[in-house]
Amino acid sequence: MKVCIDIQSAIAQRAGVGRYTKALVEQIGAVAEPADELTLFYFDFKRVGVPFPVSNADFKSIQWLPGRLVQKAWKTIGQPPFNWFAGSADVYHFPNFVIPPLTRGRSIVTIHDVSFLRFPEAAEPKNLRYLNAQIRRTIARADHILTDSQFSADEICELLDVSAERVQAIHLGLTPNLRAPAPERIESMRETLDLRKPYLLFVSTLEPRKNIPFLIDSFARLQSFDGELVIAGMRGWKFEPILKHLQDSPARDRIRYLEYVDEAWLPALYAGAELFLFPSLYEGFGFPPLEAMQCGTPVISSRSGSLPEVLGAAAHYVDIDDPQDWADAIEALLGNSSLCEQYRQDGADQAGKFRWTDTARKTWAAYREVGE
Repeated sequence: MKVCIDIQSAIAQRAGVGRYTKALVEQIGAVAEPADELTLFYFDFKRVGVPFPVSNADFKSIQWLPGRLVQKAWKTIGQPPFNWFAGSADVYHFPNFVIPPLTRGRSIVTIHDVSFLRFPEAAEPKNLRYLNAQIRRTIARADHILTDSQFSADEICELLDVSAERVQAIHLGLTPNLRAPAPERIESMRETLDLRKPYLLFVSTLEPRKNIPFLIDSFARLQSFDGELVIAGMRGWKFEPILKHLQDSPARDRIRYLEYVDEAWLPALYAGAELFLFPSLYEGFGFPPLEAMQCGTPVISSRSGSLPEVLGAAAHYVDIDDPQDWADAIEALLGNSSLCEQYRQDGADQAGKFRWTDTARKTWAAYREVGE
């Protein structure tokens, strides 16, 4: 069986779909059988070269043509076919929501969530227009649809009128080395990032769906915690009102916005936090709270989207109706060391259920079912 995966997102993105694509392909070559062939395709007009090592896979890139020009042609005239560039395959996997024009082979697409349909007001406008224009065409082209959780699978079926047998939920994995480091590494992180006080942590891209103003308001209501709220994440879309809300908060002097934090520091940042807070409005999977669990940090989470499915009973759930409810929950958990320890143990057990090797094995099985 010949499989081709479009890895363009892994070249262009450090988070989100790019992170998923990179982690998947790093494992998937190991689960193929000797007779199988795996090609990883991307446009390389900027000459970045082979992006990362993958066993039992061949990289193929196009350097003479900008990928953005080809994508524009796909959007406007529906040509040229993807397989003209990537070559022939039995199965093509497109991990980034949309299937481009294709004239041969079977196709699989990963639609990670449909937040752009459920919460269009929270989406980035350009991406919203693109997905609205392309997603139903992709649904019609796809031989099989993958997604990150059963919650997202149900959403796809409901909002895109897709039969359940066409959609398969495959949970994502966690990076094995993202674990609590030695105490001296945590101290080094504190010194490097100037985090001298105890802190509560939120990690994610700044965008409306993450409900960060609610988090800021909850933190401002704390009475017995004299530490800081640390917000770590790149500026996404519609981030300006979020930063203004931070600046207008009476607790602004105790809120630290770190923007993007290098992955080398993330384990220590998670592990050094008193609690990890995640009041998201909608999640198709939910990496950050699961990563916090893997690093030994108790998690307070909303019940939105896939979060109860992914976090199980290992998180402390609070509804996102009133910031005072979150403030009360935070102070109660901070004052209960035995309950925090129970959440640490339960969180580690829950995080241990999510492995990229399992994701790769189930994904390859989907390729085989579709391709044969």
